[in-house]
Amino acid sequence: MNIALDITPLKNSKSIAHRVRGTGFYIENLKRSLLQYFPNNKYTLFIRGQKLPKDIDLVHYPYFEPFFLTLPVFSKYKTVVTVHDLTPLVFPKEFPKGVKGKVKWEIQKRALKRVDGIITDSVSSKNDIVKHVGISANKIYMVYLAAGEEFKKIQNSKVKSQKLQDKYGIPDRFVLYVGDVTWNKNLPRLVEAIKRINLTLVMVGSALVQKEFDRLNPWNQDLLEVQKLAEGDKRIIRLGFVPQEDLVLLYNTATVFAMPSLYEGFGLPILEAMSCGCPVVTAKEGSIQEVAGDAAYYVSAYDTNSIADGIREIFFNQKLQKQLSQKGFMQEKKFSWKKTAEDTVRAYERILEK
Repeated sequence: MNIALDITPLKNSKSIAHRVRGTGFYIENLKRSLLQYFPNNKYTLFIRGQKLPKDIDLVHYPYFEPFFLTLPVFSKYKTVVTVHDLTPLVFPKEFPKGVKGKVKWEIQKRALKRVDGIITDSVSSKNDIVKHVGISANKIYMVYLAAGEEFKKIQNSKVKSQKLQDKYGIPDRFVLYVGDVTWNKNLPRLVEAIKRINLTLVMVGSALVQKEFDRLNPWNQDLLEVQKLAEGDKRIIRLGFVPQEDLVLLYNTATVFAMPSLYEGFGLPILEAMSCGCPVVTAKEGSIQEVAGDAAYYVSAYDTNSIADGIREIFFNQKLQKQLSQKGFMQEKKFSWKKTAEDTVRAYERILEK
């Protein structure tokens, strides 16, 4: 097969700025895995606007946003698109489209219905696509993601951990959060829970420290609230973006990883934490149970007391920490980029057979 893979976000982060880490991570690992495990295929890596060779069998657009024009309306090639999630469509009140968004969604929806196949990250997301786009389930291929290979347990990491603590000013024991600050991440409740149990919360994500953003945009209200809740509170440490090496060490050093999301299309940080041996507190919303299995401590995402109780239970219970850490190692082994590549190529083959 000759596969054309759109790598525009790797070259131009502004094309999908609010998902830089997640989108870039997916494209980079997909590209690497396809080249590593299926070297007999031919791969043409391109950015938007480049002319493609005539002998292309299939074009893969590995990112999609409902309210941004990420898909071409027409294509002369067979096409597949990766739709990670449709969270803004599942919760329209929390993610209002606006006039421009409505127009763009109609254009995107028509383009999505014309593609030959859709790849998505979970059964939950597959069901959302069927429901909100009206596409037949047999046109959608579920392909799980995996943590990057760099996310692993670091042996004898005390010296490195001390350097990390000195660099960022964090204590020996802390709760860690990694991710965005959109409504579905449920961060105001997480911050309130941390305050109630008087622990330190270390938060990683570029949006957390943004200063220039539209404060009137409904999509940014949780960011505004979290920044207000964190202001002047030494227990809430917002690091913003950190290098990958530091992120791996943070997962290794944290006492608990907390991500009590109201909804996820996959939930990659959960696997990253488990790969590093960090116990996970999360919620049973969206795709999370598909990813975390029985290896996480589940709380009610809509109940601040439940979140606080869950974090407290693990934070002060070393036996439970070890149990969850061991279960986490077992769970994350079910996911690999080799398997992601295999399932992706299988989807390509099935699309070309049709």
